[in-house]
Amino acid sequence: MNNQFLELEERIAAVLKTVYDPEIPVDIYNLGLIYGVNCTENGEVEITMTLTAPNCPAADYILEDVKMKVSAVQGVAFVEINLVFEPEWDKEMMSEEAKLELGLL
Repeated sequence: MNNQFLELEERIAAVLKTVYDPEIPVDIYNLGLIYGVNCTENGEVEITMTLTAPNCPAADYILEDVKMKVSAVQGVAFVEINLVFEPEWDKEMMSEEAKLELGLL
């Protein structure tokens, strides 16, 4: 993978760390809700992600925030979000930082 892809993925990861579930004081990236980010040479980005629960009341807000913020990243031409519920999210998917923030360590 060339540096251009790595830099784009790093910028996308950084912006995903600014998206929060309004009910949880940890960003969606560190919560482990992002399952994958794929970028193409022409700036198309596909994000595979989940939510903490299928009936999450903030789902629309979170998805719109992800799309809006990632679309604004330099080098991104198009964003597609694949919302999946397999594998099901659980707290073991959180980063150590998130677990510490939520008092789970």
